[in-house]
Amino acid sequence: MIAERIQTFIHRLDVAGTRRLNYLALTLAVAALAVWYDTHCYTNFTSPEAMDAAQVARNLAEGRGYTTDFIRPFDVHLLEKHGHGATVNPGGGTNMVDTARMYGSHPDLANAPLYPVILAGLFKITSPDWNVELHKPFWADGGRFQRYKPEFGIALFNQILLLAAVGMTFVLTRKIFDAPAAWLAAILMLGSDKLWKFSVSGLPVMLMLVLFLGIARCLAAFETAGDPENPDQRKRFKLALLSGFLVGLGMLTRYSFGWVIVPLALYFALFGGARRVGYAVAAFLVFTLTVSPWIVRNLVVSGTFFGTAGYAAVENTFVFSGSRLMQSLTPDMMSAHWVMPYLVKLQANLRSMMQEDVLHLGGGWMGVLFLAGLLLGLRSVAARRLRYFTLMCLGMLLIASAMGRTQFSMLSPDINAENLLVLLMPMAVVFGIAFFLTLLDQMNLPVLPMRYGVIALVVLLVRLPFTLTLLPPKTQPLAYPPYYPPDIQKISSWMKPGELVMSDIPWAVAWYGHQQCTWTTLNWRYEFVQMNDFIKPVSGLYLSLNTLDARLMSECLQGNVDNWSNFIYFTVAKNQIPDNSLRPDNSLTINLSSRKGTFPLTHFPQESLMSGLFLTDHQRW
Repeated sequence: MIAERIQTFIHRLDVAGTRRLNYLALTLAVAALAVWYDTHCYTNFTSPEAMDAAQVARNLAEGRGYTTDFIRPFDVHLLEKHGHGATVNPGGGTNMVDTARMYGSHPDLANAPLYPVILAGLFKITSPDWNVELHKPFWADGGRFQRYKPEFGIALFNQILLLAAVGMTFVLTRKIFDAPAAWLAAILMLGSDKLWKFSVSGLPVMLMLVLFLGIARCLAAFETAGDPENPDQRKRFKLALLSGFLVGLGMLTRYSFGWVIVPLALYFALFGGARRVGYAVAAFLVFTLTVSPWIVRNLVVSGTFFGTAGYAAVENTFVFSGSRLMQSLTPDMMSAHWVMPYLVKLQANLRSMMQEDVLHLGGGWMGVLFLAGLLLGLRSVAARRLRYFTLMCLGMLLIASAMGRTQFSMLSPDINAENLLVLLMPMAVVFGIAFFLTLLDQMNLPVLPMRYGVIALVVLLVRLPFTLTLLPPKTQPLAYPPYYPPDIQKISSWMKPGELVMSDIPWAVAWYGHQQCTWTTLNWRYEFVQMNDFIKPVSGLYLSLNTLDARLMSECLQGNVDNWSNFIYFTVAKNQIPDNSLRPDNSLTINLSSRKGTFPLTHFPQESLMSGLFLTDHQRW
């Protein structure tokens, strides 16, 4: 008996040790892939939404509350319309009521709270250095800025979420199919070039992906709870509550995620059995309770349910083209009640998304396999019903993404959080693999190595873009133009705390410079004067290459005489500087008196700024 026990112990130790060695090798391989990607393919933030969420998170971590340094003129309009503010300089002679909340902490009206709160906790734990590094290797190259430490930390956090999403895809696929399909799904998810780009973008996409996979896992468990003829109703009820809570967390990550509650409620109403209505109502109630406190906060602060994010549907229509709405202090909202702008926007965006995004839903060929696999008969009830849920989400998220596209999608067309279809990538991979393995079984390959060879060939072809990304040469991490953090921090160092800067990239000034910055108004003459004279003085103007590189004829000469491209043309290109000489304070003066009023920002530094033009009200350097 002792000999048998010893032999059994040795056998178990051998099996467990082999398994652990395999897991260790897999972990090291994934870690090596992440290190290679971060050293060869990493890029700094390019998305305005990423910088916006990060600077809100920093304000939270510093104890300033849920406030922002990136101010949209439309924020000012909403706050002034709501009419609640504090008295500025009480007893000092003015007693001005600051309804726009510009002289203290300006409340953020654009971001859902969950992702900034999580980033704030990360900042609290890591205490990042907010100054750019120009000398240490990796962060700089020969004295030239390369990477920003806080952004790199955010990227590492999101890559952990990416690995969590890969693991959750593996578990979900094994639950509804089998282990070989699960391993193949995990490999394809891990080799997605788009997901790795999202992981370093600073956007909350990885967090939303994890939440969506959590919802799918709840539904798979819902179908297998108890005996098929006698399901465990208590467990099903808990899963319905949990799935509604996860949708609520997703909406608190990005408001448009909340549309997932519609296909979720329909799922329970269609497949919930005798208690279908109870499951649907329970999920919806938990979802409502989860998001209600934040909606109440928005109503108290701005009088709107979702702040400026609630106007995404009217943005980028022919009524408010581009970012006109967010840059306007006095928008004519009567036109927002028309139906035609929304229909035109929906039709145009749906057409482009159906031609591009849907076909590449799973990345490469996997999207085509997914669409073809929709006609495939599946034996698993859980797999069939999850496919129906995926299709319902596809239809809902297509409409939500088409209506929610704003100027940010134009500024960062490939990597942005407004295309919600990326949330369906794991499900597209899972069902695309199911279709591929069905075709593979019908090939009747004579030997097993040939089967493995076909699988390896398909994986290589599907993930060829990621493979090519990993190959030399290295990707330039600097997101220039237009963002050059050393210049932005230099400009901000000239400003006093609380002074207002105006810029065409205010999200970057708020994030890198830690300075209150408003988006450039619709024009430099009337709305700028309204901001400067009646809301808060603008002490500095920073215009990046986004404005300096404007088209000469269509934007500078033939555009509106009050736009900022025209302003650049008259102040820089035409060189309207008296006698072209230095003043005693070693600055140059720009004469705009011929343009019906003197522009207050007439000084700019002699130091070279490679990233744009900076004007201010007096010498600060």
